[in-house]
Amino acid sequence: MMDSFSLALLFLVFMLNNVDGKLINDVNNLGLSGCDLFKGNWVYDDDYPLYNSSVCPFIEKQFDCLRNGRPDGDYLKYRWQPNGCNLPRFNATDFQLKLKGKRMMFVGDSLSLDQWQSLTCMLHAADPQAKHISQRNGATSFFTFPKYNTSYLVFRDVFLIDIFKDNNGTRVLELDSLSAAAQWNEMDVLVFNTWHWWFHTGRKQPWGFVQDGKCTYKDATRLILYEKALNTWAKWVDTEVDTTKTKIFFQGVSPDHDNCVGATKPSESTHGSHPGEIVLEKVLRGMNKSVYLLNVTKLSQYRLDGHPSVYGFGGHKSMDCTHWCVAGVADTWNVLLSAILDQI
Repeated sequence: MMDSFSLALLFLVFMLNNVDGKLINDVNNLGLSGCDLFKGNWVYDDDYPLYNSSVCPFIEKQFDCLRNGRPDGDYLKYRWQPNGCNLPRFNATDFQLKLKGKRMMFVGDSLSLDQWQSLTCMLHAADPQAKHISQRNGATSFFTFPKYNTSYLVFRDVFLIDIFKDNNGTRVLELDSLSAAAQWNEMDVLVFNTWHWWFHTGRKQPWGFVQDGKCTYKDATRLILYEKALNTWAKWVDTEVDTTKTKIFFQGVSPDHDNCVGATKPSESTHGSHPGEIVLEKVLRGMNKSVYLLNVTKLSQYRLDGHPSVYGFGGHKSMDCTHWCVAGVADTWNVLLSAILDQI
């Protein structure tokens, strides 16, 4: 077995000879003196939130907690503080100029929509007089700023892989098919996400059968299906994407909580590693191309208070401990995204 020095030397040689960089979580340390941006704690900050959500006229009801009547506001005042360094404050003008003439797309489920809504509000609030154009075409929503020639899109694709109807009208999850990728090819920055729909069962289960190569079966352990789907996506990135031109991120797994009613401050502890994040990191480490993990899982696990709770889409008739209020936790995801984009 290698000692720690030998392992460190081997890793150094690997990095020097792999200019593409692969994923790995070493992106956390880029240009920040070895600081891991995703390890730290939430601190109360009177300078937060980064913007007033009331001046963002296009927040969807499910994320608009203040307009839906949430009475407390301390959940808006917490800032993520990495251990050993300071996370650069978000500068909307710099962000727009950095992406001038480019297109960024979020691909995934409603957690991708959550992050996209947060980012568009952050950009709009910083320059509310700037003209913006918002439109939707099928599964894709567009938000553009002509002043900067920037476009921010969100594409709803909850599994990333395909679901099709067979001759009997039965929906089939096709583990090795990724036809939607044609929608992503022309983007400059892609931010992917998939997790929450993998565990829907019963009437909410979106498929009747699973197609796995030449094998068809009714169902399987969901973590196994999730990993197979991620490997299909990873193969597409490795074989089809020029990552010197297109920057690829994976949002990580956004955690939900069993009960978030009445929570007004971050939790003091979390419950170990998230199984979905473990599988995701395993897949990313096996890739050949550069994919940057926006590792929001652990830092978001602390934010029991950040969910809409009964102040989401369903009002007091239902509880939402999956999505995040806007403004709120997803703003920090975008601050981290911006910090990494500054370094790559």
